[in-house]
Amino acid sequence: MALRPEYRALLAVDIERSAGRGNTALHLIRDALARALRQACARSGIEWRDALRDDLGDGFRLTAPAGTEKARLVHPLVPELAAGLREHNRTAAPKARVRVRVALHAGDVFVDPAGPVTGQPLEVLARLLDAAPARAALRRAPAFVTASLLLSSHFHEETVRHGYPGIDPETFHRVPLAEKEYTAHAWLHLPGYAGPAPVPEDDGGVEREMPPARGGARMVNRVSGHGVVYALQSGTQHIHVTREQ
Repeated sequence: MALRPEYRALLAVDIERSAGRGNTALHLIRDALARALRQACARSGIEWRDALRDDLGDGFRLTAPAGTEKARLVHPLVPELAAGLREHNRTAAPKARVRVRVALHAGDVFVDPAGPVTGQPLEVLARLLDAAPARAALRRAPAFVTASLLLSSHFHEETVRHGYPGIDPETFHRVPLAEKEYTAHAWLHLPGYAGPAPVPEDDGGVEREMPPARGGARMVNRVSGHGVVYALQSGTQHIHVTREQ
């Protein structure tokens, strides 16, 4: 019998900088991630045994059970996952600490009971997971930030935009996405981080150094034109303009 498409919520998670740690450390961080992910699912009311899981080597992909409320993956699942990893990192050796990129999307996929889940939404999910804005935001974030989350516009439209309980739309930032053949906009969020927007929208080559979450740290915005903008969290800005000779 031919398979019929089923609308499902999709989550993928990938460990930052997992390569080069060695087999022992890789097993430790994979176990830590799996444990935190199972716990986050349980606290979100999502049955782990009912979710379809794929091993990505240094991460996992989950196809949520049919009928799962997508908003539950945004909150509380992702904040719970980030909190679980922070707890793990408090006592873990440097090589066993875990930070992750998380991607969320939804769409019609083909669910074969005897085989893998397939469909174009999985391609979008993979592009979100590997996207440069999520990588850069996590790399520049303070050490206590254990996850970056990138949502497709479709997922954002049906969850974050409505401000469901536990979800603050103001903490999600629209970013351009261009990965391989996929070009779109997505929405970036750093769970537990209350600082300024991690990546500007359509920044046209702007590079930003993210400040710590508290204190009078300096934020340096280097623009690809002829200037450098120095901004303090107090709101003071110093703009230096250089001209070509």
